[in-house]
Amino acid sequence: MEWDLLSPNGLLPTLKIKESNKHSVLNLIRFTSEGISRAGLARELGLSRAAITSIINDLMELGVVRETSTGPVTGGRRSKLLGINPQNGYVVGVDIGATHLGLVLADLSAQVLDEIVVGFDVKKGPEICLPQVDELLCQLIETANLSLGDIRAIGVGVPGPVVEQAGAVIAPPIMPGWDHFPIRDHLTTLWNCPVALNNDAELGALGEWAYGAGRGEPYLLYIKVGYGVGAGLLINGQVYRGATGSAGEIGHITINDQGPLCTCGNVGCLEALAGGRAIAERAKLAIQQGRPRTQLALVKPVEAMSAIDVASAAQMGDIFAQEIIAEAGEYLGIAIASLINIVNPGMVIIGGGVARMGDLFLEPIRSSVRKRSLEAAVNTLRITAATLGRRSTSMGSVVQALSIALCTITEPKTELNHE
Repeated sequence: MEWDLLSPNGLLPTLKIKESNKHSVLNLIRFTSEGISRAGLARELGLSRAAITSIINDLMELGVVRETSTGPVTGGRRSKLLGINPQNGYVVGVDIGATHLGLVLADLSAQVLDEIVVGFDVKKGPEICLPQVDELLCQLIETANLSLGDIRAIGVGVPGPVVEQAGAVIAPPIMPGWDHFPIRDHLTTLWNCPVALNNDAELGALGEWAYGAGRGEPYLLYIKVGYGVGAGLLINGQVYRGATGSAGEIGHITINDQGPLCTCGNVGCLEALAGGRAIAERAKLAIQQGRPRTQLALVKPVEAMSAIDVASAAQMGDIFAQEIIAEAGEYLGIAIASLINIVNPGMVIIGGGVARMGDLFLEPIRSSVRKRSLEAAVNTLRITAATLGRRSTSMGSVVQALSIALCTITEPKTELNHE
């Protein structure tokens, strides 16, 4: 089967010409933040005004699109701008992290209506974790006075390599017990609505491209520094997953073959040197060894210390915490420079909890990248923090869910299979 290249989640089968044009119109309306007029659609897509009028009339009749405001004067009158009608249902974006679980409820215009984030332990396996996801979903929609029947689609992100056609992860280093578990099919049956499954870093790239720091950037690299380290690659406007869904596993690039043991079984991986777990472990070890001149020991009990605690201490001026963060940034820069030389992105976005500390973390990354990247690749490159913060992945999940929801509304007879 061929796939519609304009679909961010790759789940929508190639449509006939009119339906394909309709989908192209929807994507332009969805992802043009300031709104777009009929004339603008015709110009962008190279279609006649009559063709655009016909498509918009169909979409307005279905209740998918509405006129939102008026734009600048063109041809002696103000053009009317178009937007997605938010009142045609709801979607949910789910971010299953290693140590957190986040859910976002949004309308069809991607406006966030509510959000829940709780602590979580993905290592407990699907039999324990997925009922927790279900419980939190029920809590989210009940608080909004909705039912599962009001939810048109749900996007789910997980911290492991996803085999899209199987709807499962394969050999995930930080998800013991999840290997080949049919996550998507299990949740589709449980919730009785379409579910899309993808890697969390890939969704972070998609979320930042659609609604965050990377709006409209077709060549984008998103680096998620959480418990581990992962990368999402957007190449020519498309998420790149690789042959088996494991593209972007930057956390398992070997940085130092004499380094510490990684969760994947190798030694000296980037994740074992610069991931959230590695940052926390270095701080714990220093405190246990009686490291002088650090306030980290006063933050909380050593055994409970996290990378966020180290980042917070660094922001408050703790020199040792700043050294830990700077070293992690340098290691990240080494790996990112290699990706930059291969992929040549226009922007690198750093996400995850540690990235919230800003330039204390970003400057060591930038410095390391400048030392190791080709000049032609970094001349116009921007390296910045994610503007969506911890929502990057859940909003990428929302993008996926909306792609499915809008397709099922506009083309109800289209089968969204995964074969």
